[in-house]
Order: sequence, then structure tokens, then C-alpha cells
Amino acid sequence: MTVPTAMAVPLRLIPIPAIERATRLVFSHVMARHPGLFDRLGEHAAKRYGFIPSDLPVGFLVEPAKNRISVHRKPNVPVTDASVTGGFVLLLGLLEGRLDGDAVFFSRDLTVTGDMEAMLALRNALDDCNIDLPSDIGSLAGPFAPLIRRAAAEIRSRVLPREAGQWN
Repeated sequence: MTVPTAMAVPLRLIPIPAIERATRLVFSHVMARHPGLFDRLGEHAAKRYGFIPSDLPVGFLVEPAKNRISVHRKPNVPVTDASVTGGFVLLLGLLEGRLDGDAVFFSRDLTVTGDMEAMLALRNALDDCNIDLPSDIGSLAGPFAPLIRRAAAEIRSRVLPREAGQWN
């Protein structure tokens, strides 16, 4: 599943600081709900991880040691130690540990470059955190939390590729 062009095009027009502010809000909230997320990275915590959605005009740089995420327009994503490229929905599914990363990698829907040991450490860290984005994002919505959680969970169930299988 790729993000429809009608949804991706506006990201070309929205200023990076606005996209980054929303991204950082979600990132900091997820980190607050899963404070041990980067604990298993060990020596790889100081690495720079790139997440490049193939269907969006932006990429993301995560720096665990600084507890920071930044957003960059393609092709100006900074140099990383390890990066993963794939569809945005696929990357979100991997973040939550809902997809078999090996199966997705070998099906060539996902490309990993750079320090494979660092990326494997990050994958293992994500596996242990049980991130649930509908719940995590929904909790930001105050009294609308139940509605947001249900809507996001429904969207997730419709867009995650069923053939990729689950591993968690």
C-alpha cells in the first residue's frame, strides 16, 4: 500500500517546520509512553537512523542519543549510519512490530542500507516496546481519544499488507 498521491502532494507545499512540529509531537509522546525504547541500542544509540518513505517527499532522521527526530525534504536527507526505505505504511507497520521485517526485506519492498548491526539493534528495540500508534496518537486527542483510536486502528487494519504476515 502506498500513500495516495492526493495525500502526498500537500507535503510538498507544507513548510518543513510545520511537518517537523507535528512529527516531534508524536515522537515525544511515543517516547514518553515507551521510555525504554532506545535502551537496547547500546553502542548503537549514538548512530543516526534514516527512515525514507518511498511514497512521500520527505524523510526522517532519528538520533536516539539526542532523543530527537527531524524532517527533511528529499533528496536533502542528511547522511545516516543506517537507513531504511519503503512505503510509509510499511515503515509504520515495522515501527509497531506488526510486520515480519525479514519477509518484507526479502520481498524487496524494503531497502536497508548502512550499518546492518545498528538497524538490527533498532529492530530488536522496537520489538520489545509494543508500540501501538492508534493508542499512542489517540491519547493526544483528549476527549476525542476513543474516536481517534478507533479510526486509526481501522485505517491500520485496512492498509497494512496482509501478505506480509505478523511476527509480534
